[in-house]
Amino acid sequence: MFSETDGSRKAIGDVDVLYHDGLYHLFHLVLPNHDFIAHAVSTDALNWRRVRNALFIGDPGSWDDLMLWTMHVSPDPHQSGRWRMFYTGLSRRDQGNYQRIGMAVSDDLMHWHKSPVHWVDRRGPNDPQRVKEALELSRSQVTPAEDAPFDENSCFPLQPDPAYYEASLDEGRQWISFRDPYYYHDGKDGWLMASARVNHGPIVRRGCVALMKEVEPNHFEAMPPLHHPRLYDDIEVPNLICFDEDHYLIGSIREDAKIRYWHSDHLRDRWQSYHDNVLLAQGNYAGRVCRDDKGWLLWNFYSMSTADRLSNNIMPPPKRLCRSKDGLLRAVTFEGIEAYARESIDADCVHGLIEDLDDAGDHCLLGDRQLEVACESGFQAFVFDGEMEHFRFSANLCLQGLGKCGLVFRIDPETRDGYYLSLDLYKGVAQLRGWGTDDQSSGEHMMQFDSLQSGFWHGKSRGRADVTLIAFGSYIELSIDGRVVLSLADHRFSRGHLGIYLETAVVRLSDIEIIRLASPSQTDEHLTSG
Repeated sequence: MFSETDGSRKAIGDVDVLYHDGLYHLFHLVLPNHDFIAHAVSTDALNWRRVRNALFIGDPGSWDDLMLWTMHVSPDPHQSGRWRMFYTGLSRRDQGNYQRIGMAVSDDLMHWHKSPVHWVDRRGPNDPQRVKEALELSRSQVTPAEDAPFDENSCFPLQPDPAYYEASLDEGRQWISFRDPYYYHDGKDGWLMASARVNHGPIVRRGCVALMKEVEPNHFEAMPPLHHPRLYDDIEVPNLICFDEDHYLIGSIREDAKIRYWHSDHLRDRWQSYHDNVLLAQGNYAGRVCRDDKGWLLWNFYSMSTADRLSNNIMPPPKRLCRSKDGLLRAVTFEGIEAYARESIDADCVHGLIEDLDDAGDHCLLGDRQLEVACESGFQAFVFDGEMEHFRFSANLCLQGLGKCGLVFRIDPETRDGYYLSLDLYKGVAQLRGWGTDDQSSGEHMMQFDSLQSGFWHGKSRGRADVTLIAFGSYIELSIDGRVVLSLADHRFSRGHLGIYLETAVVRLSDIEIIRLASPSQTDEHLTSG
């Protein structure tokens, strides 16, 4: 996991990861300034070491002298051993209202050089913003970017083509979406995608994935949108991956801060949106994919504050992407967490969290790795012995009756403060809450109740599910039937008891396994030492 240093007033933003020669390379934005693209490396995709920063904003007068936004790094298909970084830039002269796409190249992934500039302004000569800029430039000593030396063979920065997309400041929202590039090569042709907006229709429904074809090395020709759902304001950080003949387009939707996908048999065919197309629950954003030697991984950043996504962000462990039998795309637990597994915890020692109940609850062991718990009235939790910080819990849960059940973890036995995970095994709904006491407050304000994240799944059978819960530092992950349903980070509670809770229900648990995990702050040396 990765985040900026506490108290630095900086936060990790959009990420891009590339895997090469056994090393994961993380490139990420630094918020709130957006003035450089940082670079870190890892051997296990969990512990990261910062290295030389990749790219900085341009000098005054450059097309990218205000901010750098989302980037994508990929091998150069035209020159072996070279890498290209397509990135988003904003200009001070545009007051950040016009997004463009530039390119930088590297021969070692450490030292990057921006492509020469050939800036062609697609705005009309009477565009109000262009007239205003011309007047400002006439009074200044700053050399216009258009007049800067450039390679006549360069086509950067790229801008939206008005034939297909919003391209001037006097239309749509008065600022131009053309960002978050992603390069895809199908084995024959190269394609560059971007977050953009069509130039027609309701203003808040114009979000699309722009498409450009690489007609010759480093030269791109605008094409009609790859996909326009006719629903969203923007489709941010697009990605395209392929499993055999199945193409999956992944994008982040700002309206609800979730990562979604669409499916097509062929690149230029219509894209299908299925009943269950959310890859990661709310709060996970700006998903990016990379391929390592085991397949596709999905990365993102998570905001621990929904009110402020410019601070307190973390990059959680990646998710492995796979297909279900019916062709649906699924995110599953990253297998690299297994390297942090330590001893197995005895699951036979269970006791009621609330000890003053009179015949309201009971439990009985049924045998090896099996347990049946019951609560006839009110609330009761049955917790395993010992407090735990980092762990992986898995079991098959079978609910009997019409009551409720869920998991509790990092619970204080005295105050019963901790995490409460509601599991509706009939409807397929998971809801995680942080429930505790604020000793600094009084009256009704003493009770703290925070809904942290909700997720949904379609169960194999009603009332039954294979459940896996991971608590790994501040990272929390819930999988149902092998699929990640919740993925988040939270600092409220760091250790406590783990167990299952019931309200007027009987639950049978089988195949119980509790594994203690090493701290995610461990170094590679600590991991190998056992």
